[in-house]
Amino acid sequence: MDPRPRSFYILAAVFGLFLLFLYGPTITIAILSFQGPEGGLTFPMRGVSLHWFRDLFQEQAVGDIWGAFGRSLLLGLLVMVTTVTVSVMGGLAFRKKFAGSGLLFQLVVASLVIPSILVSLGVGLIFSQAGLPVHWASSGFGAQLTWTLPFGLLIMFAVFNRFNPAYEEAARDQGASAWQTIRHVVLPIIAPSLIGVALFGFTLSYDEFARTLLTAGSYNTLPLEIYGMTTNVTTPVIFALGTLTTVFSFAVIGVFLVTVWVLGRRRARAGSDAGKGV
Repeated sequence: MDPRPRSFYILAAVFGLFLLFLYGPTITIAILSFQGPEGGLTFPMRGVSLHWFRDLFQEQAVGDIWGAFGRSLLLGLLVMVTTVTVSVMGGLAFRKKFAGSGLLFQLVVASLVIPSILVSLGVGLIFSQAGLPVHWASSGFGAQLTWTLPFGLLIMFAVFNRFNPAYEEAARDQGASAWQTIRHVVLPIIAPSLIGVALFGFTLSYDEFARTLLTAGSYNTLPLEIYGMTTNVTTPVIFALGTLTTVFSFAVIGVFLVTVWVLGRRRARAGSDAGKGV
């Protein structure tokens, strides 16, 4: 007799429906991207081939797919590095109370609840009124930081809230300077969390649409390019692009997860070696 209660199967069914709702559209697009040369944007499929993936790597009549991809990749890397750096500095600063820390924290997280399109409009207006060029690498970069930095800071606040200061005290007792303590003690311990912040920063930037819409200037990032293609592309090539973009996103996540796993193995090996040495 099955010892599991009926509620288990109900919750399992609900979770299965949730997964179907979450990944169903992506799976549908992936299937339709393998249409034959005569295929359209809907079912039923007309043959199966890699035609539309090959078409992506040929000169496109509309759009600038690979230029947009390069811009999104570079912008994502810039946002990632900035998010990690500022988040660590902010996490270290907020370990001790200082005047105005509560207000500053509220201002940081407030950007999460402001509609993204309003943030994009505001940043674009500021740059225009200041006579600065509205460009994906300037105004677009700033607009995306209003989205990624709060997440990075919240993660770092949680990390340092659980951080044991005894490690730092031990390093200082051994004669380490403040910088040496951060470099050789603090950063290695929080390295997995830093990778998580980096992953947040890159993926949120790479996929961001609303905060880049009015701040990218004349050159589109990949989400803006895909949106523009939906109005004038009527072939499964757009599905092929979506599939490759999804695969790239999962590949990035996989690289970060493998990095975390490698760092964990190294830390475990170092701890084992230190134990044997003692």
